[in-house]
Amino acid sequence: MCGIVGIVSSEPVNQQIYDSLLLLQHRGQDSTGIATLEGDFFHMVKARGQVREAYRTRDMRQLAGTVGLGHVRYATRGNAAREEEAQPFYVGAPYGIILVHNGNLTNTRELTAELYNVDRRHLNTHSDTELLLNVLANELQAGIAGLSLDEDQIFDAVTRVYERVEGSYASIALIAGYGLLAFRDPFGIRPLVLGKRTGKTGTDEWIVASESLVLESGGYEIVRDVEPGEAILITPDGAMTSRRCSTRSELVPCAFEYIYLARPDSVLSGISVYDARLRLGESLAETVAEQIPTGDIDVVMPIPDSGRPSAMQMAQKLGIPYREGFFKNHYVGRTFIMPGQAVRKRSVRQKLNAMSTEFAGKNVLLVDDSIVRGTTSKEIVEMARAAGARSVTFASAAPPVLFPHVYGINMPTRSELIAHDRTNDEINAAMGSDRLVYQTVEGMNRAILGGQSTVTRLEQSCFTGEYIAGHVDAEYLAWVEATQES
Repeated sequence: MCGIVGIVSSEPVNQQIYDSLLLLQHRGQDSTGIATLEGDFFHMVKARGQVREAYRTRDMRQLAGTVGLGHVRYATRGNAAREEEAQPFYVGAPYGIILVHNGNLTNTRELTAELYNVDRRHLNTHSDTELLLNVLANELQAGIAGLSLDEDQIFDAVTRVYERVEGSYASIALIAGYGLLAFRDPFGIRPLVLGKRTGKTGTDEWIVASESLVLESGGYEIVRDVEPGEAILITPDGAMTSRRCSTRSELVPCAFEYIYLARPDSVLSGISVYDARLRLGESLAETVAEQIPTGDIDVVMPIPDSGRPSAMQMAQKLGIPYREGFFKNHYVGRTFIMPGQAVRKRSVRQKLNAMSTEFAGKNVLLVDDSIVRGTTSKEIVEMARAAGARSVTFASAAPPVLFPHVYGINMPTRSELIAHDRTNDEINAAMGSDRLVYQTVEGMNRAILGGQSTVTRLEQSCFTGEYIAGHVDAEYLAWVEATQES
């Protein structure tokens, strides 16, 4: 999971991209990068860390130009500690291309071999973004007829990229002299939203970003989501064209975007993230009422922040008082997306503090968006008990995470998932809670898809083990577990 943005403006774009990345910081905190296009020249700055600490005034002055893109990284491939693997990535031919990418490619082994043995291209990192960039560059090079590119050649190149690349990818590229290219994988697993506004000079200005809140904050009208298998080309003067470049496409967005990843004030694929989380709470309330005597519960408490909408709706539906028992330090990053298990565990108590006045002598029902590794959940249960809770019931708005996620979320190994190969009672014992209730897969689908939308199914492989993109089998999952670190 990463956050990406691309802007074509009539004014300098550096500050706009910086502001957009601040709004996408929740999607990645390992590193960040901005690139701009000034005529035929690129400018690029990238660094480890968060947006506010990564850029200086001298960096912003360097980033001249009215076309640009930006990225915040949450490492799922390669090494989070290597600054060389921060995005964007650049190749000098053809013409010069810079690219950012959100997602995970699943045929990286095959592509790496092809690029070396057939295309004769050198890769300097283990990042699948560099792979994707080189495949795009190679297909553009192969399709050039004459000295210059036209939009048909660019779209034809993206069509060939779709034929070669498997997995999830929402991507934005700058092509020197031609403008901004955005494209989304044939299943639309990772989000990408298109927006438009009228600039001060009266020309059209465009934005593509991972979440709609970026568009709204910048004063853009939300035009639509980039369609699965679609490519969009925007010239520096604001002319936009698009083409469906994949003949086999279906919108199947990732369920985890609605459960945890996206900000609640975003709308993705026509589904309000906040409304989806409210409905997840309603559905979970039904399951709780079926499994435990709710008369034994004194208060419902959320694990802030992403568990709050579900907890509020659950409390209302069950008729149980809602209270805030944990105070969150917003200056600590999201523990789920922090690199390394030891860092995650240490950060839980830095991030949350239990208020004993709310817990003392009460039977509490804690509601979180999901339980992945169980590290955070176990610490939270211990904190609730230490604050004086008489009993702790834990409820997850998501179903049990049983399988690795290979499409851009850092869940690479089955052994680190607390629910894998464990019964509900065994998970409950491992977490130290008195009772444990999970959302059902059916309830999750009903809740997320319950709004007005054209989406009919979700990418939910981490709950069901059904992988929709790429050839994901037991051999591939074993390779992922052997080569990727959490």
